[in-house]
Amino acid sequence: MQLEHATATPRIPPSMVRHHALADRGGTVDLEHGPHLSAVRWLAVARMGSVRAGGGFSVWFQLRGRTRVQAREGSFVLNPGEWLALDRDSAPELVAARHGATLGLLLPADPGGARRADLLPGRGVMSRRDLRIAIRLWRNGRDAGAGRPGGQDAASRALGAMLLHLCALQRDLDRGISRCPGRSVRRKRQVFGRLQRARLFLDGHRDRVVRLGELAELTSFSSWYLSKTFHEIYDESPQAASVRLRLEHACELLAATDDAISEIGACCGFDNSCSFARAFRARYRTTATAWREASRRDAKVGTGTKPAAQSGASARNVMWSEL
Repeated sequence: MQLEHATATPRIPPSMVRHHALADRGGTVDLEHGPHLSAVRWLAVARMGSVRAGGGFSVWFQLRGRTRVQAREGSFVLNPGEWLALDRDSAPELVAARHGATLGLLLPADPGGARRADLLPGRGVMSRRDLRIAIRLWRNGRDAGAGRPGGQDAASRALGAMLLHLCALQRDLDRGISRCPGRSVRRKRQVFGRLQRARLFLDGHRDRVVRLGELAELTSFSSWYLSKTFHEIYDESPQAASVRLRLEHACELLAATDDAISEIGACCGFDNSCSFARAFRARYRTTATAWREASRRDAKVGTGTKPAAQSGASARNVMWSEL
């Protein structure tokens, strides 16, 4: 079953398309305790700034440096080129690092049947081209409708273009949607959206073992249904996904720190050094010590080789001054 994203610009009520806010140089933007969100917010956080976002579906993408995100799904770190989409009750709080810069879009609950271009929770990496397009569309949305004739229509078009671009970034999720149970595409998307949150929760808690009951409560599924459907869609059980993510986190710590192997195992939720060593060897066919030595040797000689646990696109930096 091949699913296609809409190609027409979503219908956006003009009243939704308005405000923007910047938290820069230690400043704070708090939308969590403000008035009820009724308009789209074009947000930016940079250089030790922080943003608290209340109710609303949010999408964030990293320009440069690093930004830490704390949400209901857990704790995440955004690196250059990465994007993160969170559901409306995730209540994220972002804190940019010293040189970090992040752009975001906060969408209110869909009023009057308007849709948000079928965006789903999840995370991924943009190409440099897609990131530059996202920056341009974000800037257009921020500047649209600022007291100009026809400004509301321009703002609505700018938001529609941004939503379509973000939707295109999620096209690789179509395969997962098609594998979901349900008699209609709408039902399949609902199920998949909840499972995406479960997957984010596992990713956001790579420092401990996640109980199946926690995921069931988050998704409002039974533990049996969640486990069965999760395995059908992602080809691994929630428990296996948790172990894999925690071991990948261990590899990141092995490469970036001088912490003892036992300390890294504890930081990744393993009960003792023996259980960590067994799990690491079972997955990577080597010891954690040998993996660390090989990783640093490769980095020193500049081969550009990355271990499997560190796969992904290389960091992309876009200057904050472009905005």
